[in-house]
Amino acid sequence: MRGLARLAAVMCVMLPLAACGGSSHSATTGTPAGTQPTSSLALSTAAPPWPLPADARPYIAAAGLQVQGAETLTVHYHAHVDIIDKGGAVPVPAGIGFLIQNGQATGITSLHTHDASGIVHVESKTGTPFTLGQVFTEWGVRLMTGQMGGMVSGNGNVLRAYVNGTPFTGDPAAIVLRSHQEIALWYGAATAKPQIPTGYSFPAGD
Repeated sequence: MRGLARLAAVMCVMLPLAACGGSSHSATTGTPAGTQPTSSLALSTAAPPWPLPADARPYIAAAGLQVQGAETLTVHYHAHVDIIDKGGAVPVPAGIGFLIQNGQATGITSLHTHDASGIVHVESKTGTPFTLGQVFTEWGVRLMTGQMGGMVSGNGNVLRAYVNGTPFTGDPAAIVLRSHQEIALWYGAATAKPQIPTGYSFPAGD
């Protein structure tokens, strides 16, 4: 349970004993098509930084994910996300994809963050593909073509997405997460020539 211990150290919360010692074969689902909720659940359209939802459960459900009692490591890989707002870095917080109740982490999804490094952990029982939109939905932030939270294309500004340094021209929410992938979401002047990272130096063993 190395990853759960890391989150506990960062967020000063502890999983219940049953969660830390439970089976790692809990069921989980991922629905790439469900990149944005189809219900009336509202996602943030505010300016960054974006906090975690006070109650993560409805956002997790809207992302097509399930809360598990422990990490499932049958399929395990990492992607990295950079968010750049007019040259400044926007933090990707620790705790995305965790259910926090009474100050304790009581559950985890297949898509989560242990710290503020921007590394997204993908941990699943099967090889089901997952999307960037699912991460943003459980974070509670709107991501779609031309919009990320309160960053909206127009009035001389534009939202651009890149995968491993290559422009991604479709809906950024539809980006399928892959091992050691570098995803950059950039917002700024349409005339600017952004400096985009082409990769990320993952820690040894990740």
